[in-house]
Amino acid sequence: MRIRICMGSSCFARGNGHTTKLLQEYLQARGLAGQIELSGALCEEHCSSGPNLEIDGELYHGVTASSLASILDRHVGIPASRGAEPK
Repeated sequence: MRIRICMGSSCFARGNGHTTKLLQEYLQARGLAGQIELSGALCEEHCSSGPNLEIDGELYHGVTASSLASILDRHVGIPASRGAEPK
């Protein structure tokens, strides 16, 4: 699985800096930190609908801290160990 998070100035200003931290916590809680390719992109060219996140070629717009876990659950489908969830 490959996850790209837009780190362009618009997406970053809209929260993708925090989203990146939550994404890393999510993967760590499920023991996937070293198994999923996580990368940043300078711009996904969808600035007006950001923050943007791409998972295996599927682009998500308007990603928020509250929507991130459900987006990841659809792709990963592995529950957190010991009930750990990103804050």
